[in-house]
Amino acid sequence: MSRLNYKIISHIMGLLLLCNGCFMLIAAIISFIYKDGVTIEIMMASFATMFIGIVLMFLTREHQKEINKREGYIVVTFGWIFMSLSGTLPYLFSGAIPGFTNAFFETMSGYTTTGASILNEIEIVPKGVLFWRSLTHWIGGMGIIVLAIAILPLLGIGGMQLFAAEAPGPSADKLHPRITDTAKRLWLIYFGYTVAETILLKLAGMNFFDAINHALSTLSTGGFSTKNASVAYWNDKPIIQYIIILFMFLAGMNFVLSYFGFKGKIQKIIKDEEFKFYTLFTVVFTLIATVVIYFKSDPSISSIDHPMVWGETESAFRHALFQVVAVITTTGFVSADFTMWTPFLTILFFGIMFLGGSAGSTSGGIKVMRHLITIKNGILEFKRTLHPRAILPVRYNTKAVSKEIVFNIIAFFILYMLAFIIGSVVLGALGLDFETAIGGAASSLGNVGPAFGKLSPVNNFDVLPDIGKWWCCFLMLIGRLELFTVLILLTPFFWRNR
Repeated sequence: MSRLNYKIISHIMGLLLLCNGCFMLIAAIISFIYKDGVTIEIMMASFATMFIGIVLMFLTREHQKEINKREGYIVVTFGWIFMSLSGTLPYLFSGAIPGFTNAFFETMSGYTTTGASILNEIEIVPKGVLFWRSLTHWIGGMGIIVLAIAILPLLGIGGMQLFAAEAPGPSADKLHPRITDTAKRLWLIYFGYTVAETILLKLAGMNFFDAINHALSTLSTGGFSTKNASVAYWNDKPIIQYIIILFMFLAGMNFVLSYFGFKGKIQKIIKDEEFKFYTLFTVVFTLIATVVIYFKSDPSISSIDHPMVWGETESAFRHALFQVVAVITTTGFVSADFTMWTPFLTILFFGIMFLGGSAGSTSGGIKVMRHLITIKNGILEFKRTLHPRAILPVRYNTKAVSKEIVFNIIAFFILYMLAFIIGSVVLGALGLDFETAIGGAASSLGNVGPAFGKLSPVNNFDVLPDIGKWWCCFLMLIGRLELFTVLILLTPFFWRNR
């Protein structure tokens, strides 16, 4: 095993910080336009971040261009950490979030597109800071597309090699220049969807600031809102919620399928197994939730602080669909406090937290593809028991899946459930009740946002002790980066030079 090339790692960290500082300048411009009084502070944060990035790049300008697997793991993990550390500066310099722990939690929640917040009064936060908060989601979502398309397949993470084989550009033996072209095309779709949603939300009745912030949060499947009541603020404007539902669904879909759609290859979308089941899960869970909500006998339950119209089919369907799509795609927007919709639906939504959207989307969670392959392999195990000599490969989109990928996915499942159990135990040890502990762990690991108990949609993560916030940050990070990427850095053999 070769020695680590620390120069190229540092050079990439510098480049990331430089880009992050440039994004902060956009937030400073928004701050200046709305005259919220923190323009100078955000600009200082931007210049400080860019200065550190430029210095790092200058000091490591002479480096080997090649990057191996070990360096790839370090770049991905520390890239997210460095971005989150620098991303705290607009909060700290403006005073919008006092205390480094709270600022880091909000920033990590942003970049990992989790959407869990410690802010109690969102609407009094300066607009430039609110925009930066939403922008961290969008940057994180864009980064996830790059990871899924370009980096994770190379590192062999969690069965993502299978997704790479389905992508229009990258594959194990054809990486350049198509990998760059693919990433550019998917970024263009990501950007295009964001612009389209902003325009539609503006036409539907949102002001421009709210429209662009919610578009940034939706396409990244993040969940940060500019309102205390989240999307429930617009319960009197169903069209706004339907627009957000549409773009949440698109964001939870494999972005490569969107690419095929724009190329007119509709058959590729229709025949895709993951898309079929992603749609099926959405439809089935929505119908179940709609029926339960419609026949709910207690009319006093309200949608956060904006009452729902109970007993009407459209209202029941819309809120059921909104919350099912928001949780499946791990977006985390809320149109209602779904924890008040009977214990049955609470358990249902808890289960959906583990589903996740599609591979190659900005969603968190386990991903539909992994569930499909695990279930198929489980069914084949029964057949293999009866016919031990038969060759029965797992098939996905009519193609045989290699044993290595199946084992990788099973290992991912085991690690994910272990991380959830350990995450829950740690939160329980910090004094949280059972419902809050398991909800907080599942939400953080799956990058969902709202949870249960004291972390329900009407509450937030500010109730956690500081050590609990740091622990949730760790869960957000490993969940967002497909577990292996981060956890392998904690093994002693990773750092040995041979």
